[in-house]
Amino acid sequence: MIDLRRLRYFLTVSDELHFGRAASRLHIAQPPLTRQISALEADLGFRLFDRSTRNVTLTAEGRHFLPYARAVMEQVDLTTAITGKLAAGSAGHLAVGYASSIALSDVFSQTIQAFCTAYPDVQLSVEEGASSTQWAHIIEGRLDIGLSRMQPPGDDIDVQALCLDNEPLVAAIASDSPLAGQAQVTLAELSAYPLIAFPADYGSGLNEIVETLYRRHALTCRPAPTGKQITSIIALVAAGRGVAVVPQCTQTLAKRGVTYRPLAELEATAPLLVLTRKRERSPLVSAFVEVIRKTIGAR
Repeated sequence: MIDLRRLRYFLTVSDELHFGRAASRLHIAQPPLTRQISALEADLGFRLFDRSTRNVTLTAEGRHFLPYARAVMEQVDLTTAITGKLAAGSAGHLAVGYASSIALSDVFSQTIQAFCTAYPDVQLSVEEGASSTQWAHIIEGRLDIGLSRMQPPGDDIDVQALCLDNEPLVAAIASDSPLAGQAQVTLAELSAYPLIAFPADYGSGLNEIVETLYRRHALTCRPAPTGKQITSIIALVAAGRGVAVVPQCTQTLAKRGVTYRPLAELEATAPLLVLTRKRERSPLVSAFVEVIRKTIGAR
């Protein structure tokens, strides 16, 4: 196996074509450098330099070997650099899951942008999915972080949730509805209309929040068509198929035929939860959580 130190010595001598100057650059004496180059030549089985009292030149074999030696050392330097970044948590791969309603928020897009700017050597992958799907994927190791609306069920699951924000909920109403002319609406008024939501088996945190609000106010959710995407839910509202209760950020979907109105109930909010494994917090996970904290704090 070739000694990497000797290979670096060879590259320095080939740059300088002078053993004295090369030794000075390497901060060693010239005789040890000469011995190391001779040892490398012995390992390789051919001479690298023609030496005279006045000149040092590369042999034909040395010239042919030079680009391969450079490539090896460049890869070694790259490996050393990436090893340091991995240890410091500034490189690697991070998989983030998110609920569809969260993707519409400024916090989501600003966090992704800020993280990718601060950690350009991190390969960031994002995957949309319901909260219950995120729990399973985090436990399995397919996701490192989840951005969710729903708390994990109980203490027996190996997922922890950190609440970083609470976002007001608003009503999405067909623009020709009498409710659209009001400054705000109540849940009781909305309960007179079919409630468009995610499918019951989708595992949506938003569904759970809205259903809990209805139950708290002794209201019944009238059945309506469902949509697996927040965009589908808003499209169904525009089609006059019912109303929806959605996070405030959904108002960025300014679809014709849909009017958004605040809810009178101040407790009608949806949390922004960051999900991680309980007993594992890599430097990259900690870095992402810190970026999202700063993003929320800067608003």
